[in-house]
Amino acid sequence: MSDQPVERGLFRRIAQAIRSTQASQFLRGPSDGTNRSVFSSGYRNALKKDIVTSGPWRSVFARPYPQTPKDNSEIAITSFWLHLHPAFIRRETIKFGVTYGLGGLACGLFMVLAVTGVMEMFYYVPATDHAYKDMVDLQHVVSLGKILRNMHRWAAHAMVIMVSLHMLRVFLQKAYKAPRQLNWVVGVLLLCLTMMLSFTGYLLPWDQLAYWAITVGTNMAGSIPLIGPKVRYVLLGGPSVDQATLIRFFVLHVVVLPIVISMGMVYHFWRVRKDGFSGGK
Repeated sequence: MSDQPVERGLFRRIAQAIRSTQASQFLRGPSDGTNRSVFSSGYRNALKKDIVTSGPWRSVFARPYPQTPKDNSEIAITSFWLHLHPAFIRRETIKFGVTYGLGGLACGLFMVLAVTGVMEMFYYVPATDHAYKDMVDLQHVVSLGKILRNMHRWAAHAMVIMVSLHMLRVFLQKAYKAPRQLNWVVGVLLLCLTMMLSFTGYLLPWDQLAYWAITVGTNMAGSIPLIGPKVRYVLLGGPSVDQATLIRFFVLHVVVLPIVISMGMVYHFWRVRKDGFSGGK
């Protein structure tokens, strides 16, 4: 019995909230002589007004919906997601011959790698007794599997080339100078992560070329003074290339490195927007 007053109070507040909305006047339906299309239009407009003035909507969209071209431009200029370029740039800096779009091409290739990589994961098992067979089946049994694998492989090669050319362009044009020193460091780290992404993916087909390439690469890492043996052991997960190495490289290739690179790219683009374009000067 004690719950009934609480329930009645709750229903009463809900009813009051409904009656306070603009759309509540349309709940009884059109009156006699009212055109149904006019009634429907009025109901939609009232419902839209109730939604855009509600608390949840205002908490998500803090600024009102733009009504003028000036409002549109202000939102685009101040939003990182709607306008990746700096708010103010010199006309000559947006010419294709200045940047050649190398950074954007590298970002696009990363997206291609992400999409094709996820599709390949549907057919790949990171186990020493399945990996090679799965890659063979992907190329010769799965419909369009060979195209999928080649898209992933060539996109990986192209991304390494684009990132390297992008770094070379920035260096030759001295775009690393103030105030862009930090973004230059971020770019160097992204280049290293791109190399690591390519290196970890090299083992996943689990063929002879991949096995011995990783063996040689980890032996080179093992020759680093003082910390070399520990670095090699961490990379392999053991004394030699085996199942532990495959699963370790798989996790790095499909989870850890893509997440870190994605976060680094977002920050890199944001710094470009904040620091401005060098325009080769």
